[in-house]
Amino acid sequence: MEQAVKPVRVGLCGLGTVGSGTFNVLREQAEEIAARAQAPVEVVHVGARRDNPACELTGIKVSRDIMAVADDPEVDVLVELIGGIDTARTLIERAVRSGKHVVTANKALIAEHGNALFALAAEHDVTIRYEAAVAGGIPIIKALREGLAGNRIEWLAGIINGTGNFILSEMREHKREFADVLAEAQALGYAEADPTFDVEGIDAAHKLVILASLAFGIPLRFDAVYTEGITQLTPQDLDYAEELGYRVKHLGVAKQSERGVELRVHPTLIPEDRLLANVNGVKNAVLVEGSAVGPTLYYGAGAGGKPTASAVVADLVDLARDLSAGQLSRVPALAFSIDALRDLPVVPMAEVETPWYLRMEAEDRPGVLSRIASIFSDQGISIEALIQKAPAAGQSRVPLIVLTNRAAQGKVDEAVQQIEELDSIAGRVTRIRVEVLDG
Repeated sequence: MEQAVKPVRVGLCGLGTVGSGTFNVLREQAEEIAARAQAPVEVVHVGARRDNPACELTGIKVSRDIMAVADDPEVDVLVELIGGIDTARTLIERAVRSGKHVVTANKALIAEHGNALFALAAEHDVTIRYEAAVAGGIPIIKALREGLAGNRIEWLAGIINGTGNFILSEMREHKREFADVLAEAQALGYAEADPTFDVEGIDAAHKLVILASLAFGIPLRFDAVYTEGITQLTPQDLDYAEELGYRVKHLGVAKQSERGVELRVHPTLIPEDRLLANVNGVKNAVLVEGSAVGPTLYYGAGAGGKPTASAVVADLVDLARDLSAGQLSRVPALAFSIDALRDLPVVPMAEVETPWYLRMEAEDRPGVLSRIASIFSDQGISIEALIQKAPAAGQSRVPLIVLTNRAAQGKVDEAVQQIEELDSIAGRVTRIRVEVLDG
């Protein structure tokens, strides 16, 4: 008589959008998940402050104290979907010390405390999985950790915050102001009441740190990421970019070279014929350049209950396979073992070179252009393209848009400072980097 396969018993903490989505995916797809995991995957304990009417919890142990889930000897895998940092960190550490594997969607926690958590997991012979922490339902972590294992990753660039991408898409397509679109994003539930993490690039920086660690085999370095938001962009900038053959996207960019690694999040002009330039709305996409495979693009839903739940369940299936085969982990949490991580230097932003888009308001009189060109020349910056608009009726100032060739940020900073000091220039100069994204 064939012996029944022992189920993998899950303790689920958090019944919000992603938690309820995970619970219901496990219920609705139970038969298919069991076939793929080679064992049933069952939620046996839920930790949540309150029930969610979308989840049928009959017959399942429920605790209002989520730490009870970490302490439960009947739980094999703890799924942390409560969000935040401090309580989530305590919960995961407690679960790990109790010998439980962990699945989490918590990008902030992994980005800021992942090094210590992974070391603790290794010490206790368990694993922490976090596919859902970056780009929702897109399996980008598995791609970097497994699918591209035969490659040296040269660089990656991603639209990894759906809220920011929605705002920029609406601004470009409908000529709307930032504040107006942000209010709509909040009404639609794409942006939080406090949208700072999304519009200032912090959320994207958390995700970029995780991707860079996997891609380059470096420790998680959230403190080293240059972060710039989208709040200062205007519909005019998006229009001028299109006139020059570009679109503006909020990118996370990680590159490695002989100087070290670049880690940066900022608005970016991308040639309009590139795939990333045509990722719109709340979608996410990550472009990865590998030494053997060349460029590969990963695209899909970067947030939402069921897309993110898809990634959580994928981690549970992987863990179930490991447990049914008697292995602790087929693949390490990072793409490299902890002992093999490389402490590469982070390239200072002043030394990072890209082409640049600059917009300024200039007096419409002779000699202004030549003075600006002279300042760029003194800094060794060459101009690729220039647009000067006609002045509006009754106005003496005109928009002047300059596209430069590659130049270090430090040189551009110095040139911009000198330009802003000219009496013929009004206000600040808008600066946006350009990425060609060639292989």
